[in-house]
Amino acid sequence: MAGHRNSMVQDHVALVEIDLTGELMIAAAAASEDRLSSDRIDEVLDVDADRARPGPGPGDRS
Repeated sequence: MAGHRNSMVQDHVALVEIDLTGELMIAAAAASEDRLSSDRIDEVLDVDADRARPGPGPGDRS
C-alpha cells in the first residue's frame, strides 16, 4: 500500500521538543507576569546557568 507509514517510527528529538514546549506552556500559564524571564525559562528547561552564553540569540531584542 503506497503512502503507508510504520506507526512504530518515532522522532525522539521531536518528542523531547514537544515535551519541553509543553513545560514552557505550563510555566507561562502559571506565571503572574506577562512574559517569562530568561532565568525562569532556563529554570523550566533545566539549562545549566554556569554555561557561557555566546550573545543574543535570533529571538532576543535589545
